Amino acid sequence: MNQPFGHLDGAGHARMVDVTAKQPTVRSATAEGRVVCSPHVVDALRSGTVPKGDVLAVARVAGIAAAKRTPELLPLAHVIGVHGVVLDLEVTDEGVAVRATVRTADRTGVEMEALTAVAVAALAVVDMVKGIDRSASIEGVRVVAKSGGRSGDWVREEP
Repeated sequence: MNQPFGHLDGAGHARMVDVTAKQPTVRSATAEGRVVCSPHVVDALRSGTVPKGDVLAVARVAGIAAAKRTPELLPLAHVIGVHGVVLDLEVTDEGVAVRATVRTADRTGVEMEALTAVAVAALAVVDMVKGIDRSASIEGVRVVAKSGGRSGDWVREEP
């Protein structure tokens, strides 16, 4: 049996799902992604010599700010309390790994907030290094885990 898609009304028009009757519960979501860049940029990141400054600090703040502004970017996302954001960035041999965990105690989940945090943090990295690597790219932005809510806990299984 097909379940109706909650973001469409009977006529197929987009609508915001009404979560008024739902009880707030503790929820979290973790997303990840990566910025792939040249070995030259990796060296500059590791040595702290990127001309624009502290790339990871700027990206961390950008990602945290973005998580809190998700409903401004995604028209059907609910305005919810973002009660915690942990955003980790790690320089790897391929570039920068980005991971965000967002927590709330609200009526709907924070998967979009976690994805937004990762995507914007990755965009900030690209912005900071584009002067020394025009080919830097963002890859693999995805939710890897969520907890709480009606559907319970979920963790992405790796193949």
